[in-house]
Amino acid sequence: MEGSIHVDSLGKTYQIPLREPGIAAALASLIRPTYAEVTAVRDVSFAVQSGEMVGLLGPNGSGKTTTLKMLAGLLYPTSGKVEVAGSVPQQRKPEFLRSISLVMGNKTQLTWDNTVHDSFLIHKEIYGVSQGAFRTRLGELTEMLDLAALLPKQTRNLSLGERAKCQLVLALLHNPRILFLDEPTLGLDVSMQIRFRSFLKEYNRRHGTTVILTSHYMADITSLCRRVILINKGTVFYDGDLSEMARRTAPFKLVRITNQGDLSGPEQTHLRELLERLHIVEQEQRNVTFRVERSQVVPLLGPLLNAGSMADVSIFDPPIEAVIDTLYQGVMA
Repeated sequence: MEGSIHVDSLGKTYQIPLREPGIAAALASLIRPTYAEVTAVRDVSFAVQSGEMVGLLGPNGSGKTTTLKMLAGLLYPTSGKVEVAGSVPQQRKPEFLRSISLVMGNKTQLTWDNTVHDSFLIHKEIYGVSQGAFRTRLGELTEMLDLAALLPKQTRNLSLGERAKCQLVLALLHNPRILFLDEPTLGLDVSMQIRFRSFLKEYNRRHGTTVILTSHYMADITSLCRRVILINKGTVFYDGDLSEMARRTAPFKLVRITNQGDLSGPEQTHLRELLERLHIVEQEQRNVTFRVERSQVVPLLGPLLNAGSMADVSIFDPPIEAVIDTLYQGVMA
C-alpha cells in the first residue's frame, strides 16, 4: 500500500576513524589510518500499515534516528531490506520523495532570509505542486495551525515555536503519504507541544497519513501512538501496544493516601502497621504513595479506610517514563 512500510533485518555499521592524541599520531593517521566498526542498527524488522501512528523509542544512541534516515533514504543500509510506499528508499526515486517527509526537531528547511510564504513557494516548485493544490493545502494547514499572521514574516524573526509550526506545514505541502518526525517538539514549551499534538492527531484523522514519531517527551507518544517500537543498542526489543507494554512491565498500581492527621501520631498506629507491610514509594507528612499488585488494590481499600481517617485516596498507573525506564534497565543489565 502507498502508506505502508516494511523493514526486514535492517542493519547499519559505520567505520569510525581512531587515533592517539598528539601531533605525531595525527600525522601518522594521515598515512596509515585506523578504523573501528560501530554498529548503529542491527537486525531490525517491523511493518507499519497505512495510516498508523507509531512511536519509535529508545535511549540516546539507540539507533532511532539512524533507522529513520534509512527509511527516508538519507542513509544506505549495510544489510537487510526496506520498502517504503512501494519503493526502495536509497534509490531516491522522485515518486518516493514525493510520498514522504522528514521533520527533524533541530533542523529547518525554511529559508532564513525569505518570508515564510516565499519558503512555501520554493517548496511548491521543488515538488511540482500545482497552483490549485498549493492554494487548497496551504489554506487548510494555515487554518489548522493558525498560521496566517506568520506568512509575511522572515524566518529569522520567528520564535522557536513559530518555526516549528511553519516547518511542519512545509513538510506537508506536497501531501506526503508518510511522515517521519524526529523529536518534532524539541525545545517547545508545554502549550506549543499540546497544540502540535492536537494538530497531528487531527491531520492523521483527516488524511490517513502514516506517521513514525521519535520523541523523548512521553506525552507526545501517549497522546498520538497506540503502538510503540522500542529500540536499544540498535535492536528491537518490544513492538506492540503501548498500554499492553505498561501492563506487562508494571503489573501494579500506585495508591496515594492523604490522611486527615499526622501519620506519626499515636492514634495512627494501626495505619502505620498496615503501611509497613506495603512497598512505599514516597512518604511526606500526611501523604503516602505505595505500590500494590493490580489484583490486590480492591481488597486493600477496606483495611486502609478502616485503619485511619482518610482525607483522600488516589489510584493511578505508574508514569509511562517509569515503565520505559524499567524496560531499558532490564535490557541493559
